[in-house]
Amino acid sequence: MLDVLSHSGGEGTAMDTFVSRRALISSVSLAAMSAGLGACGISDGRSTGLPGSSSSAKSFEQKPLVQQKLESMALEQKVAQLFLVTPEQLTGVSQAVVAGSATQRALEDIPVGGLCYFSQNITGGQQLRDLLSGTYSMASRSGAGIAPFLTVDEEGGSLVARVANSGYFEVQRFPNMAEVGATGDETQAAHVGATIGEYLHEIGFNVDFAPVADVLTNSHNEVVGPRAFSSDPDVVAQMVSAEVLAMLDTGTMPCIKHFPGHGDTAGDSHTGAVVSSRSAEEIRTCEYKPFQAGIEAGCPFVMVGHIETPNLAADGLPASLSKTMITDELRGRLGFGGVVISDSFVMGAITQRYASADAAVRFIQSGGDMVLMPEDLQDAYQGLLEAVNEGVKTAHGKAWYAVGRYIYVPLAVILCAIALFEKVAF
Repeated sequence: MLDVLSHSGGEGTAMDTFVSRRALISSVSLAAMSAGLGACGISDGRSTGLPGSSSSAKSFEQKPLVQQKLESMALEQKVAQLFLVTPEQLTGVSQAVVAGSATQRALEDIPVGGLCYFSQNITGGQQLRDLLSGTYSMASRSGAGIAPFLTVDEEGGSLVARVANSGYFEVQRFPNMAEVGATGDETQAAHVGATIGEYLHEIGFNVDFAPVADVLTNSHNEVVGPRAFSSDPDVVAQMVSAEVLAMLDTGTMPCIKHFPGHGDTAGDSHTGAVVSSRSAEEIRTCEYKPFQAGIEAGCPFVMVGHIETPNLAADGLPASLSKTMITDELRGRLGFGGVVISDSFVMGAITQRYASADAAVRFIQSGGDMVLMPEDLQDAYQGLLEAVNEGVKTAHGKAWYAVGRYIYVPLAVILCAIALFEKVAF
């Protein structure tokens, strides 16, 4: 595995490590996290091997490989890893269809943790493969040499399937997930996950922002609508679990969305704030069911939406900026130990109320890990870096010295903390 960690050449060998990810996540990543993240210094009091612990005198060679990687990273590199952006946000070009010198320079400046691609980035079959493999290679050689997440929204159906709907790939196309859910046959959801996961992996993606885990409890909801499997939480839970398991086996990592559930809202978070009027009990017994099922199936990512829950969190914040929703509910109540990624921060629900730096800092403080598509990457990156250097006070009265909690290191297939919340009493 050390050879994989230090690999800086073509993407073939590294990309092949995504095979049978479900087993790897279960046996390596999630086990390490449930053990208190000792390898990363975020623990329940057990020795970590980090400065200040009883085992800090251990030699560098004896430390876990991921810890060695972390200790070799500059703070700027760690902070950069907490951003996942479009290639346009990274480079400043109006439409990115090649990975060239602009991509290389941008990755050297801010070696982000991943990139998200949309329809405008797809102009041909080989073009997309070259774009992804080139970006993967450049990112793997930039910064700390950690391979990037290459992500896409590929839910299936007529609405959100960037690859299948592009017309450039001979892949199976599916009906909207409402039709799949209506069959009551979870093997159909598994087929969706296996098929999409396989063709995304073959093209060069390693993360799919799917499946949708929302329960369509509001018939007037136009944001989720037929993208949801059902209005029945048990059906959605069955389908989500089946799709997650099947996709993991292809080497593509799924991401369930949009916690705590976008199916009850009438508004559109793309254009402004949205609110769920559901009671705390309703959210926990209905909306949470599919997320719990996806988590138990081993899903490594959960996307948190910009949804206010006044009857649960009552903090006046969208879930993506709420410690109650991310740390207490998603981490604590549901037991999720993987990567918490925000929904896009270019959405009106965020940009109308928060500056890029403020939103990024609030998200990380609340327990999130990866900021998706901040409105201004440079401002968000500098703001987060300054917050780390200054030590931002949390609600618990402790100094916030670093960023994030976990990041999947694709080359090593390990989920781990990349920066450390050092507890300092005031």
